[in-house]
Amino acid sequence: MRPVVGFAGMTHLGLVSASAVAGRGFEVICFDADRALIDHLVRRDWPVLEPGLDALIRDNGSRQSFTAMRGDLAACDVVYVAPDVPTDDQGVSDVAGLTTLISEVAASMGPDAVMVVLSQVPPGYTRALGVLPPQRLYYQVETLVFGQAVERALKPERTIVGCADPAAALDPRFRAVLDAFGCPILPMRYESAELAKISINCCLVAAITVANTLAELCERIGADWSEIAPALKLDRRIGPHAYLTPGLGIAGGNLERDLATMVRLSQAHGTDAGIVQASIQNSHHRRDWAVHTIRRAVLDRTPDAILAIWGLAYKANTRSVKNSPSLATLSQLGRARLRVHDPAVRADILDRPDVEGCIDPITAAVGADALMILTPWPEYGAVPPERIAGALRGKTVIDPYGVLDAKQTRSAGLSYYTLGQAPIADT
Repeated sequence: MRPVVGFAGMTHLGLVSASAVAGRGFEVICFDADRALIDHLVRRDWPVLEPGLDALIRDNGSRQSFTAMRGDLAACDVVYVAPDVPTDDQGVSDVAGLTTLISEVAASMGPDAVMVVLSQVPPGYTRALGVLPPQRLYYQVETLVFGQAVERALKPERTIVGCADPAAALDPRFRAVLDAFGCPILPMRYESAELAKISINCCLVAAITVANTLAELCERIGADWSEIAPALKLDRRIGPHAYLTPGLGIAGGNLERDLATMVRLSQAHGTDAGIVQASIQNSHHRRDWAVHTIRRAVLDRTPDAILAIWGLAYKANTRSVKNSPSLATLSQLGRARLRVHDPAVRADILDRPDVEGCIDPITAAVGADALMILTPWPEYGAVPPERIAGALRGKTVIDPYGVLDAKQTRSAGLSYYTLGQAPIADT
């Protein structure tokens, strides 16, 4: 008989992860103490935007249930504790709510049930909990990526499991859940697993820093980063899946949190974190690319220009604006008047009297002196440059992520600025 699986904490991580486990055929009980949130979930009103989530939960049917009664977790063989962990502006995680939830869940579990902490925690956290015997407590590294969360939860590349004793066999009920995903399972000590997620993100940040550094050089010397990146991906020491896309710094929150954690750990233990600090510095430098570019192209001449803004979310396919490069850019535009569109984020989040929210991208562009595409939503790339040129009053397009086709945009008579390429300006 398959184990019954519980999930406590129905925020982004918990909801998506629980739905993926139910999608593998397990009965899953989804708990959150927030009754209003549970009522929304029962009505299929999801608190997050994720492609494929609605269809997945619909297909799960009666296998996936929602409850605000913590006692319902007593029926579970394996209970994941998986709320999102908030971080402050310095990247410090606030685990107080998680710790309280873990204690409450432990008191509600069956006498031999297994707990799995899925929320990301600082190294040393799990071993210090002391709420359950070590053989009943695991830590599993989450794989949440906003906008791709369902796909990654259903098809993980590997599962990293923190254990009190990595040489001991995993609890067979927990093992049954992991085996259902058909990927390599890597048991290791708690501290190694907790640091593994930070290690993965540090390597990702290193690739982002390389891309941003070299893309900036391309802009100055006339090279094109989009031509160079494929050559790197064909090098087997780097690989076809290397993240080599330049962007406006490091966004979202998780990467910045892990970099800050690395710096604090290094300071506390006397190790060198110079490479991490360099990545942070490079991220801050590149985040202002769009600000500097629009100032040179438009605002130095016309400080009160009308700017069309496409995108507020920190990335496509999410409502999250945590550490959004778009919001960081817009906060530095002075007297400029903004006409804003985002498919998922309301313009009133900016709380500025000079902001007009628009129902579609072209409406935002009508009569504007320039267009800035600050979130790479796929629908923006489907807008023909000729329509953009016909709507704008000016000719400037700032497109850091290369959403539009550069040649088509220039052929439409527009001056085009993107990361990794020298400006294509109207002459």
